[in-house]
Amino acid sequence: MKKKFNILHTPLGPVTALVANLVLAFALYLAARIEFLLENRSLFADSNLSLDRLLTMFQGGFMFDRSAILYTNMLWLVLMLLPWHGKETRAYHLFCKWLFVVVNGIALIINLCDSVYFPFTLRRTTTSVFQEFAEESNLSGIFLTELLKHWYLVVLAILLIWLMWRLYLTPQTERKFYRTLSQQLRFDALQLLFLLISVPVVIGGCRGGLGTGIRPITINNANQYVQRPSECAIVLNTPFALLRTIGKSVFQVPTYYNNIEKAEQVFSPVHHPKDSIAFSAEMDSLARINSLPSPEKPDPMLPAINAKQPVISSESSPRNVVILIVESFGREYIGALNKDLEGGHYKGYTPHVDQLVSQSLTFRHSFANGKKSIDGMPSVLSSIPMFVEPFVLTPASMNDYTGIAGILAKEGYHTAFFHGANRGSMGFLAFANKTGFAEYFGRQDYESDPRFGGPKDFDTNWGIWDEPFLQYYCTKMSEMKEPFMTALFTVSSHHPFVVPEKYKEVYQEEELPIHKCIRYTDMAIGRFFEEAKRQSWYENTIFVLTSDHTNQTNHDEFRSDIGTFAAPILFFDPSGRLPRGMSNAMAQQIDIMPTLLGVLGYDKPYLAFGIDLLQTPTEETFAVNYLNGTYQYVKYGYVLQFDGEKTKAIYAIDDQTMRQNLLGKVPLQEQMEQELKAIIYQYMYRMVNDQLHI
Repeated sequence: MKKKFNILHTPLGPVTALVANLVLAFALYLAARIEFLLENRSLFADSNLSLDRLLTMFQGGFMFDRSAILYTNMLWLVLMLLPWHGKETRAYHLFCKWLFVVVNGIALIINLCDSVYFPFTLRRTTTSVFQEFAEESNLSGIFLTELLKHWYLVVLAILLIWLMWRLYLTPQTERKFYRTLSQQLRFDALQLLFLLISVPVVIGGCRGGLGTGIRPITINNANQYVQRPSECAIVLNTPFALLRTIGKSVFQVPTYYNNIEKAEQVFSPVHHPKDSIAFSAEMDSLARINSLPSPEKPDPMLPAINAKQPVISSESSPRNVVILIVESFGREYIGALNKDLEGGHYKGYTPHVDQLVSQSLTFRHSFANGKKSIDGMPSVLSSIPMFVEPFVLTPASMNDYTGIAGILAKEGYHTAFFHGANRGSMGFLAFANKTGFAEYFGRQDYESDPRFGGPKDFDTNWGIWDEPFLQYYCTKMSEMKEPFMTALFTVSSHHPFVVPEKYKEVYQEEELPIHKCIRYTDMAIGRFFEEAKRQSWYENTIFVLTSDHTNQTNHDEFRSDIGTFAAPILFFDPSGRLPRGMSNAMAQQIDIMPTLLGVLGYDKPYLAFGIDLLQTPTEETFAVNYLNGTYQYVKYGYVLQFDGEKTKAIYAIDDQTMRQNLLGKVPLQEQMEQELKAIIYQYMYRMVNDQLHI
C-alpha cells in the first residue's frame, strides 16, 4: 500500500513545522489580547470600541506580536533551521518542542498577569517594575492572593499551554533523505537557504519593517492605531514592552529648540521668588484670578485678614509644613470635591476629609503627575513630574537634585519622612535621603516604640494600618523641634483592599473594593487631625493633603485619559492666614513645593517644574502628565494630547469624558504645543545634562 504523502516527512518538514508553530504562537498572543480586553472592559467603557476600531487595534497588535514572537523565539528559529542533517532526530525536535512551549508559555503568563496589574498603572508593564518592587518582601503573598482571586486565568493559562503542546507540529524527516553524502549536502543546502532567507524576514519583523526610513518600533508606535492613549495597552503586548525597555536610554533631548536658552524664553523651571509674600497681594491675587471672595467683601467662611501682615517675617516664627500623601486617594472618592456628580446627590466616601475641604484652599481641576506611588514622591516633594518612565528608576535619579525637605533643612528645619512599610520599600528611604530628609520612620520604628501596638498593627501586606500609624506620626512630630517639615505616605487604601479585622463590620463592601479602604483611611485622617488640634504646633502649621495617584473608578468622568489623573490637592492653614475656598486654577502635584516655598517666603532661587499657585494668574496655571507615549497638557480650558512629534487630539476641559476632539479648531493649539515642547525640552535636557539643581 502506498504511503500517504506528508510534507512533515520531507526535507521541507522543518520549514513547514516552523511556519505552522509560529501561527500557533500568534494565536496564543491573540487569545491573550482578547482576555486583556475582557478583563479590563470597564476601563474602556468610555471608549467607542466599534468593530472597525477593534480591527484596527488588533491589526496594529499583529505588528507588536510579530516583534515579540520573533525576539523571544530567536533561539528556537535557529535550531529549527540549523543547516545540519544530523539534527533530524526525535530527541532534538523534542527539545525544540519543549523550548517553544516554555518560552511562549512564559509570554502567555506574563500577558495574563499584566491584564490584572494594568488597572493600577493604565499601561503595559516595562522593565522598571523590577526596580520598583526590588525591596518588597511580601510580593509572594500578594501574588498568591491574586492567583486565588483570578483562578479563571490560571485555568485559561493551563488550557492554552496544553493546547499549544498538543497542536505543536514536529518535523519527521525520513533518514533516507540524508543517507548518502549528496543527500546530506542537498538537505543542508536547502536548510541553509531557508535560514538565509529568514534572516531579513526576522530582522524586519523585529524592527517593524525593512524600509530605510523605518526605525525599530517602540511602545510609542502603538499610538498610531488608537484614538486615546489608554487604548495603547490593547495594541501592545507585555513581552514586547519588557524587551523594548531593557537597557534603553529613557531620556532623549528632542530637537524642538537649538539650545536651552531658546526653550527658557517659553518656559523655565528656575524660580526667583520674592523675599516675602504679603497677605494683601496673596488674597488680592486669589480674589481677582480664582473667583474667591475679595478681601474688600469678606466671606463669612474666610478669616479676618491683616492686609499688611506678611506670611513670614523676621519677627514671626517660621511655619511648620506637614504633607500627607494618601495612597490611591483619588479625587473621585471625595464628596466635597464632586458636588456635580450624580445630579448633585453624590456623598462620596470621605466625611472627615469633606470637613477639611470646607476649611482649605482646593482646586476645581487638580491632577497627579503620574500613575504610580514612585511617581507621586518626586512630583509632590521635588516638583519633578513623570515623563516616559518613573524618574527614580532611571539613571537620572543619580543626578544632583533636592526637594522641599532639602531646601528647608538649610533654613534650619527639622525634616522627617514617615512610611508605615518596611524600610527601603518602594525605594522611599533612598529618595528621602537623597532629597534632604534627615530622618526616616517606617514599620520597624513603629513596632519598636512601646507606646504603640507593635507588630500586631502590621496589615500582613504592605505596612502598619493607617489609623495607628497616623497617631504615631502625630506623636513623633510633637517631639520634634520647630520649625519642622514632615511628609507621610499612607499604605492602607491599597490593593488587596482590606481593612483591620475590627472594622470589617463597620466598613463593608461597596461598589468597588477600594471604597471600604477609602472610608477607613478617611477615618484615620479625621482622627489624626483631632489629635493634631491638641498639639502646641498645630496653629503654626501648614497642612497639605494629596494622593500619590488615582485608583479604581466607577464614574465615566474619571475613566477618561485626563480624568484618571484627577487627584485632590488641599492647602489647610488652621490659623486662617491662608485663603479658603475653591480655586479655578489648574493645580498639579508639582505645584505643591513652589506654592509652599512661596507661602513661607523663601527668598533663594530653586528649580521646580511646577508653579506657585498663589502668585500665578489662573490663565497661566497648567498641568502636565504622560500616558502611554502621549503627553497631556492642560491649560486655557483645554486638554492637549501630544505624542512627542505632533498633536493627536485636543478637548475642552469641560468635556469630561473626552468625546469631542477639537483638533485644528482651537486657536490656542499652536501656543499650547510650543509651551509643552518647552517643558519637555527643559525636562529632557536637564535630565541628560544633570541640571536639576540651582
